[in-house]
Amino acid sequence: MLFKHLDINIFYKKYGNKKNTILILPGWGNTSPTFTNIIDNLKDYFTIYIIDYPNFGNSPTPAKSLTIYDYAEIIKEFIKEKNIEPIIIAHSFGGRITSILEGKYKVKIKKNILIDVAGIKRKSIKQYIRTIIYKILMKISSKKQKEKIRNKFSSNDYKELNNTMKQTFKNIIKKDLTKYYKKINIDTLIIWGEKDNDTPLKDAKKLNRIIKNSGLIIFKKTNHYSYLEKPYETNLIIKEFIKKDMD
Repeated sequence: MLFKHLDINIFYKKYGNKKNTILILPGWGNTSPTFTNIIDNLKDYFTIYIIDYPNFGNSPTPAKSLTIYDYAEIIKEFIKEKNIEPIIIAHSFGGRITSILEGKYKVKIKKNILIDVAGIKRKSIKQYIRTIIYKILMKISSKKQKEKIRNKFSSNDYKELNNTMKQTFKNIIKKDLTKYYKKINIDTLIIWGEKDNDTPLKDAKKLNRIIKNSGLIIFKKTNHYSYLEKPYETNLIIKEFIKKDMD
């Protein structure tokens, strides 16, 4: 099914047909198959919606680059059209959207489940030095050399995108969303991989400190996709957290 807003079409799937609702906001580039285990575990108790972001899954590529606020605006309007007050399950990039929905737009959400979410901007000494080297090389290099430098310093996620989505990616990752996370005041479960290299564990501990009414579960020896590495434990913890909302 398609939902259209801001001249952008997003594809979504719906599972179940219960009174209470779950909205799944995946990570960057992830689609519904990565959440099959969670969906199968909950679809008998909830109506579940899961989104494909523009350019991924079954959603077409947008004609222009987007900001994180564009993504949040689309999801805000989706929630409004469906007339729901969902429980949000967000992974990685999905946390960025969640922080703005609640911290900026004040969208009514019942509960949050934040899994290895992004949006806490930080720079290690290593990253700082790498940025300086990149800027120096870009200043002194020829046009042909600059393309090679960009490829060397860019992440795999970035390299795989077309030009429109590359600009979108740059728009998104530069935003520090800490101020919005601080304004979340509903019950929030934070699930994190101990060995997460993309969004390190210190981000989880910071979120646990700044989000009122939050609790943190750390899965030992797991990485950025902790919910896939520990599917059984994830399902048990989520069910316990939202058991009062089950139909």
